Amino acid sequence: METRIALIGIIVENMEAIEALNRLLHEYSSYIIGRMGIPYRERKVNIISVAIDAPQDTVSALSGKIGRLAGVTAKTVYSNVKRDV
Repeated sequence: METRIALIGIIVENMEAIEALNRLLHEYSSYIIGRMGIPYRERKVNIISVAIDAPQDTVSALSGKIGRLAGVTAKTVYSNVKRDV
């Protein structure tokens, strides 16, 4: 199975979605390399970046589930670095 390194950029505008977002991230935690969150209090949003190493369909599934949360936007950038597991 081939995995890719990717970065999922997340902007949370609806603070009520944070619990559901954290549940999703926990569900995929075995693939997550690291995450960083920045609260932007002046604009009342949270900016989160999640680095992940997983099969492309797994990355797409997580990003899609995150993007379907109300008030949450997610975009994914893929690295050209691939690895066979």
